[in-house]
Amino acid sequence: MRPYPDTPAPGQESVWDYPRPAIAEPSERHVRIRHRGLTVADTRAAVRTLETSHPPSWYIPPADVDAGLLRRSDRRSFCEWKGEATYWHLVIDGREWRDVAWSYASPTPAFAVLRDHLAFYAAPLDECTVDGERVRAQPGGFYGGWITADLAGPFKGVPGSMGW
Repeated sequence: MRPYPDTPAPGQESVWDYPRPAIAEPSERHVRIRHRGLTVADTRAAVRTLETSHPPSWYIPPADVDAGLLRRSDRRSFCEWKGEATYWHLVIDGREWRDVAWSYASPTPAFAVLRDHLAFYAAPLDECTVDGERVRAQPGGFYGGWITADLAGPFKGVPGSMGW
C-alpha cells in the first residue's frame, strides 16, 4: 500500500512528484564527501537521479573523485533503467569500507550521462554534503539516496515500504 505523501513545505520538493521511470539530471549544487579526514569527492558537476518515492542519488564525475582511494569490488547489480552497476571499496590507510560506491561503465542510452560517474552510500561515510548541508542516508540500506532538508517524503526504504 502506497503512503499518503507529506505536504512539502515552501522550498521543498516532494519525492512523490519525481518521475517513474527514473531520470538523470545534471546539477551545479556542491556535492562533497569526506571520510577519515580526507576529501573523497568534491564537485559542482554531479548528476542526480530522480525516481518516485526516492531521495536523489548523486553521481560524481570521475575527475572529481580521489580514485586512489577506491578499489574495484567483485559485486555487481542490475538496475532495470540504468543497466549493470559495478561496486567500489574505499581504502584509507589500509582500512577498507566495502561496496560504498557504485558506477555504470555502460549505462543504458537514457542514462548515458552517468557513464563512469560514481555514487556513494552516505551511511558508512563520515560526511556527505550537498551545498554544505550534511545529508541523511535513505533508510533501509539497499538504496543510495541522500536526504536533505529541501525534500519531503516519506522515503522508500522505511519499514513497510517494500511494496511501494
